[in-house]
Amino acid sequence: MTANEWLAKLHEAASCPKKHMERYLSQGKKVVAVAPVYTPMELIHSMGLVPMGVWGADVEIKEAKKYYPAFICSIMQTILEMGIKGEYDGVSAIVIPSLCDSLKTLGQNWKYAVKEIPFIPMSYPQNRKPDYGIKFTKAGYQRVISDLTIAAGAQFSEAALAESIKVYNEHNQVMREFAEIASTARLTAAERNDVFKSAWFMLPEEHTAVVKELNAALKEGPEDEGKARVLVTGILADSPSLLKILDDNGIKVVFDDVAHESRQYRIDVPDMANPMDALAQKFADMDNCTLLYDKEKKRVDYIIEQAKAHSADGVIVLMTKFCDPEEFDYVPIKRACEAAGLKHLNIEVDRQMVNYQQAGTMIQAFKEMF
Repeated sequence: MTANEWLAKLHEAASCPKKHMERYLSQGKKVVAVAPVYTPMELIHSMGLVPMGVWGADVEIKEAKKYYPAFICSIMQTILEMGIKGEYDGVSAIVIPSLCDSLKTLGQNWKYAVKEIPFIPMSYPQNRKPDYGIKFTKAGYQRVISDLTIAAGAQFSEAALAESIKVYNEHNQVMREFAEIASTARLTAAERNDVFKSAWFMLPEEHTAVVKELNAALKEGPEDEGKARVLVTGILADSPSLLKILDDNGIKVVFDDVAHESRQYRIDVPDMANPMDALAQKFADMDNCTLLYDKEKKRVDYIIEQAKAHSADGVIVLMTKFCDPEEFDYVPIKRACEAAGLKHLNIEVDRQMVNYQQAGTMIQAFKEMF
């Protein structure tokens, strides 16, 4: 198969997640919804369940307004909206981490609004690196195991977790390889996004197999030339309208620091005697994310380092509306870009936006700066 054929397969998965969920259910598998961000999918997978991402969608919010004010992240609002409207019917449970205030409210609202799908909390510590933080994380995982056993009738074993860790570590490696290949390969921003987005709706071993073939095909294909090269950072970057604007203006995404995309694949589970300890250590090892406590703001340096490493001409910050953690980081990112001689652009994004005309004008002007 050609690269375009593999990309078409991943586009179908990215654009039709419910079809994939129904396929797994028809095979007798049980599906567990996983909300952003850093849900322990290795653990869910090891219990014979299918972890499937829920990041909301570009849908009109009606029912969720009964539970949320207007001034809160639309990712949370649309996840709840889709839950109320039955879009997730068939899943055995939803696991929601507590890494920001909006995620905490999503779990509590879910308990009352979507009673037929059990809510399972994943409580992460703010201080994740000390021994007591690692123990706290491990206790959170044990709570998830207990709740999944009740909700899905699934059983846990450390041997199965060790095998699932291997599966996810391999997937991480393949996705990191894709991110590097995509920095030079002839790919549109929309095609690049399809590869990352589809991963949320496919079993990791299935997705790994497809992306391996895609990587091999892209290595043999032509390289992109003559485009403005940018690093994109933010929580979410999957709006078809916005991606089309990037492509129409000859903007190439050469790397990303996006929670929905590459941030998921930076860190592998380390090789340790006990797989539960190893999984908890993985979370302790994570860095460079607005949702992870970091008083030194090392994420800012990471963005500049990656922009330079991938020969980016500039940085586009996709600011999720009403996302306080991201907003706090913007000023130091702006200052660091200016100090490094990198052009920068801040675009507000929202699940409720239907017209990106203003963003289009900004991106066009941004391109003309190069």
